[in-house]
Amino acid sequence: MAIPDFQSLMLPALLALADGDEMPLSELRTRIATAEELTPEDLREMLPSGRQPTFTNRVSWAVVYLGFAGLVEKVRRGVYRLTTDGQAVLADPPSRIDMNYLRKYPAYVVWREGKAKSPTGNDDTDAQSADSLDTPEEALDKAARFLRESLEAEVLNRVRDAEPDFLERVVVDLLIAMGYGGGDAAMGRVTGRSGDGGIDGTIREDTLGLDEVYLQAKRYGDGNTVGEGDLRNFAGAIDAAGTTKGVFVTTASFTRAARNYVARSPKRIILIDGEELARLMVQHGIGVRTRVRHEVKRIDEDYFDQETL
Repeated sequence: MAIPDFQSLMLPALLALADGDEMPLSELRTRIATAEELTPEDLREMLPSGRQPTFTNRVSWAVVYLGFAGLVEKVRRGVYRLTTDGQAVLADPPSRIDMNYLRKYPAYVVWREGKAKSPTGNDDTDAQSADSLDTPEEALDKAARFLRESLEAEVLNRVRDAEPDFLERVVVDLLIAMGYGGGDAAMGRVTGRSGDGGIDGTIREDTLGLDEVYLQAKRYGDGNTVGEGDLRNFAGAIDAAGTTKGVFVTTASFTRAARNYVARSPKRIILIDGEELARLMVQHGIGVRTRVRHEVKRIDEDYFDQETL
């Protein structure tokens, strides 16, 4: 089943603490997972960033917001318990606890108003919208993914609009950036030859040129495809050159027959379509530059742990 959003986990978190005992966050997660009938597969699901399990992140933020409202308190590192206000809630539990529900608690209102009046806030925006089902990390991941995908689309369009020989230069630069040829730009070159079956560039994998990767680049618009015939010609070209490795790049896509041919071929041919090309260019900094970088920091629990002093 789908993992509940972090607001939907607020009431289960409170119920898990109902006995009033101090509880480690790990035990709290276990109790909530059992109550929500989550599977091991659900618990292994990761945030898009891959930094943390989705369920772990959502439970943590549910507890944080309950803490802002004074319904839960942190006893010590990683250990929580229900407060008197939290016990009062469970004496007559609502059907749901969310950020709108928490507004009835003065401590929560004070916290939110403080965020709205901060130098980076205003009266209309807040650290977290009450309508949002995403934790701050999830919202950040979604924004980052949207920016990355938009950039990749723009990169691909720019390459498609450029002259054909520009793509050949891009492919050589990209493979060098990916570590081919030891990352040495001098190990890659554009040959200047084009046409079906031709070689558009090479990457020497050693200084003596004993092992080379041959390249072909096809600049096509969206909706076009590279077929099996193009791959047969390329395989013949690298065979004639006396090597076994090739990278075929297109700004379009490959037909299924082309991919099946490569899978059966004794040659080691890597296919990179337009979407993959744009993704790799952004990942390895080809044709893009970093404009701004955001750091996400967390509390250093060891620093604030008084028991270790």
